[in-house]
Amino acid sequence: MNKRIIVTASFFGLLAVIAGAFGAHALKKVLTADQLAIWHTAVEYQFYHVFALLFLSTFSRFKSKIINTTFYLFSFGIILFSGSLYLLACRDVLNWGCISIAGPITPIGGLLFIAGWVTLAVAGFRNK
Repeated sequence: MNKRIIVTASFFGLLAVIAGAFGAHALKKVLTADQLAIWHTAVEYQFYHVFALLFLSTFSRFKSKIINTTFYLFSFGIILFSGSLYLLACRDVLNWGCISIAGPITPIGGLLFIAGWVTLAVAGFRNK
């Protein structure tokens, strides 16, 4: 198993648990229902891709560029997709009206997720 992938997945998993608890308890009183739904979506997708990273770590004995590429696609997808949604959900609380520029970043993160799943499938096909 690849230590780097496992450590990264653990870090993102830790952050997802903290973000989920923070949203359920501290933000529940200050965000609207729509903003909480955005926050929840960010946490959900972060967790999905933590599990994808953990699964990817099982391929690590095959030192290949496709594994590294998939790792980076999922990792940067988490940062751009979930990160931008966290910011968008909290922009009113933070009084950052200009953060709406983060909106176009979300689909880029989504595209990175899609590309990550494609490269994971390629890695699976190449695995003997």
